[in-house]
Amino acid sequence: MEDQLKKQQATEIQINTGDEILRGKYSNNMIAAHSADEFILDWLLNSPSGVHLVSRIIVTPSHVKRIIHALNENLDKYEKQFGSIKDIVSIDHKFH
Repeated sequence: MEDQLKKQQATEIQINTGDEILRGKYSNNMIAAHSADEFILDWLLNSPSGVHLVSRIIVTPSHVKRIIHALNENLDKYEKQFGSIKDIVSIDHKFH
């Protein structure tokens, strides 16, 4: 337990940002595209007024692999704490 706490404290970093970024953006859809050198992740908001680009993040292939690993780890932790998430597959991406 003590070793885990030390490890967590050692990996903490301080991030400075403005209020606008700190509040975050909501996204309910995403498009991923790639080339040999980079992945482009477009985070979208599907709303009654149409689809809006919320943010575009461009990363290297090795970084996207680390992102996927981190998301899988956190999803596992989430489901252990709160229960399994239902996987809902929807072909209709229109806002109703």
